[in-house]
Amino acid sequence: MATHNAKELRKQVAPYENSNTKASIIQILNTVVPFLALWFLAYQSLSISYLLTLAFAVLAAGFMIRIFIIFHDCTHHSFFRNRTANKIVGTLTGVLTLFPYSQWGHEHSVHHATSSNLDKRGTGDIWVMTVDEYMAAPTWQKLAYRMYRNPFVMFVLGPIYIVLFTNRFNRKGARLKERLNTYLTNVLIFGISGLLIWAIGWESFVMVEGPIFFLAGMFGIWMFYVQHTFEDSYFEGDKEWEYVKAAVEGSSFYKLPKVLQWITGNIGYHHVHHLSPRVPNYKLEEVHNNTKPLQNVPTITLSTSLTSLRFRLWDEKKKQFIGFKEMKALTTSNKMTAQTKPEL
Repeated sequence: MATHNAKELRKQVAPYENSNTKASIIQILNTVVPFLALWFLAYQSLSISYLLTLAFAVLAAGFMIRIFIIFHDCTHHSFFRNRTANKIVGTLTGVLTLFPYSQWGHEHSVHHATSSNLDKRGTGDIWVMTVDEYMAAPTWQKLAYRMYRNPFVMFVLGPIYIVLFTNRFNRKGARLKERLNTYLTNVLIFGISGLLIWAIGWESFVMVEGPIFFLAGMFGIWMFYVQHTFEDSYFEGDKEWEYVKAAVEGSSFYKLPKVLQWITGNIGYHHVHHLSPRVPNYKLEEVHNNTKPLQNVPTITLSTSLTSLRFRLWDEKKKQFIGFKEMKALTTSNKMTAQTKPEL
């Protein structure tokens, strides 16, 4: 993408980089209130049937994902114009979703600034190795990487690890305000959980909150994974890396059914979000529809997104993701070529 085209694209998106207070408040009401109601109904249904409880839990998990999108927008200061309002709402929605506002906001900002940059991986992103890195890695690192990229580890154990461990402790080098926000979030989470356990019993609390947090966390990781892990994605070294290219070509347009699009707060328009994080979630679709260059981006659907499960390594030569089987075939081919190459 030419520099002048990139600047023009940013210019076209700029008018949407402002929140609407009324729209933001309405989104809070039509998200948080149903979530709390479904949580209560899930608890009440325990005396009827746990299958009914799970049905309510599935619906509540959907609204928890939508709450996370509000939290996410607040960390970008795009949900409200006032930074203090973003911090207050972001911290409270962080309590509901079990994420510390300041800590996650910092890591996510780094993710946006370094997404698809091969020389700046490791903060706020999913572990990605290149083919050459994997082939040169020691056995223990290869095993660790294979385990990390295993769907069970990533989508089942991942949410548990993130919520119970990563989110509960401050990162090394965090400033005082960030540390205090993490402490406050933990105190509120444990305090509210303690009150609920005291009121309804720990068994009932776990039977309701457990599946909600697990399903929401699993789907949340899937959304993050699939929107940066597709075959013809974009990765470059620091010298060649370009922010606009990383946003438009390295973030997918996840075309979801309208219900899932609403539940996920339009985050499927991930290319728009990465191009301009200051656009609130309820304007992402509008930006996509009104900006022609953004309509010609990598597009995936529910069915085609499943193929991303086999992508494990980034091939710098082919500029695409490949699986371990393809990497093995590539290694075998290279060995055969080396063996048959005539000596000079």
